[in-house]
Amino acid sequence: MTKRGEPSVAASGQWRDENGVRMPAGEAHAWYPGTNQTLCGLPLSRARLLRFHHVRWPEVFPESGGAAEEIGEVCRRCVAASGRRSHRGWSGTWTRISPRP
Repeated sequence: MTKRGEPSVAASGQWRDENGVRMPAGEAHAWYPGTNQTLCGLPLSRARLLRFHHVRWPEVFPESGGAAEEIGEVCRRCVAASGRRSHRGWSGTWTRISPRP
């Protein structure tokens, strides 16, 4: 399988910033330009998702501060398929909070 680089964003809604640039809003999914489905397998046309070629996938996470202003939800399946650990900053260490006696 060839490496495609970073995916772009497909979202359920849109808004315009102060410069008039379209930005994603609502539910955000990862999507590779040139394909007709998101990384989680959702067909773009049937789900009526809008494509944002100019917005890269990492910009929709709240910690990025980029295009995340109007994003309501980020698809967990797309997060997993894109190779990110988590959009909430999971550190990678597992600890038991309440061990059994």
